[in-house]
Amino acid sequence: MNRSLERQRNILDFTLASLLRRKGKNLSLLAIYIFIVFIIASVTFFTTALKREALLLLSEAPEMVVQRLSAGRHDLISHDYAEGIAAIRGVTAVTPRLWGYYFDPTTGANYTLLVPPAGTAVPGVVTVGAGVARNLGLAADDLLPLRSYRGESLLYTVEAVLSSESELIATDLVLMAAGDFQQLFNMPPGFAVDLAVSVANPRELATVAGKIVERYPDTRPILKSEILRTYDAIFDWRGGMMIVLLMAAVFSFLVFAWDKAAGLSAEERREIGILKSIGWETGDVLLLKFWEGCAVSLSAFCLGVLFAFVHVFVFSAPIFAPALKGWAVIYPAFRLTPEVSPLQLAILFFLTVVPYTVATIVPSWRAATIDPDAAMRQ
Repeated sequence: MNRSLERQRNILDFTLASLLRRKGKNLSLLAIYIFIVFIIASVTFFTTALKREALLLLSEAPEMVVQRLSAGRHDLISHDYAEGIAAIRGVTAVTPRLWGYYFDPTTGANYTLLVPPAGTAVPGVVTVGAGVARNLGLAADDLLPLRSYRGESLLYTVEAVLSSESELIATDLVLMAAGDFQQLFNMPPGFAVDLAVSVANPRELATVAGKIVERYPDTRPILKSEILRTYDAIFDWRGGMMIVLLMAAVFSFLVFAWDKAAGLSAEERREIGILKSIGWETGDVLLLKFWEGCAVSLSAFCLGVLFAFVHVFVFSAPIFAPALKGWAVIYPAFRLTPEVSPLQLAILFFLTVVPYTVATIVPSWRAATIDPDAAMRQ
């Protein structure tokens, strides 16, 4: 037992000495390796965290949204539709909703205008998100100027700025009264943008949606599950696009691993030949190269994952945020909740550590099985 531990200790000592003798080469390879792991881990962490945040936010979304279509496009829906849908068996509530987008030509930003539940908004008074306040330099009691669809200049008093805790979903939000919303967008009374429908039994959502379409063929029911799948697809697509755009880095890693697998340098072959000539066995040489590969790959993996974690969850991924969140003038200032699953780490490990370690051992095994004199003469 003691001899085995001593043998392992000697091999580890020689491994460290061998790495230090070629520290310039190993440090450059380590830097490339860390960068590759950092890139892949950052995209993975950020995409997964955004999908998780979207799932949490959409958990409060309506079970079903009903839109009216005109010529294949989303159009205003009459309150009469709400009364008819409410009469369908299984429907517990139908709420007309007023919301829309307002483009501010002075800043190039889009604001989301929303009418909160009835009775909670005062005419002429608005509540704005933190991003709107930053973009326009607004504070409580300031005036928000907007231009209506009739060309009228309208002024609204800012009652409050929404807290930073809600910035992820409300950074571009402007809450206003229903009358102000209708005046701004020149919308006739008795109409809504869409209808939020609640159903007593969630398993009957598809059945209720079918009954709505049967009664109102010009409507389009959208289930919350469909919205969730859409968000998943969007983030998966954007994450995949980032990986494609960063294929240069991935390609560098593949070339790097192939270079290791193609063979050892003449100096490394001579070193193996000398070790064999002084009594080292093939298993000892392979164990030496295994520890060398582990030292480089595990160091790169741990440092790359650590840098990716800090980049995503501390600095909010400034490198990838515009591509993965979308392009906009107003961005929410928020930090993602740190969450890294063992499955993510396992996939990253097998994609980065295992190929390099195998690529290190294979050429070493070839060199260790030839005659020591031949190896030293190379």
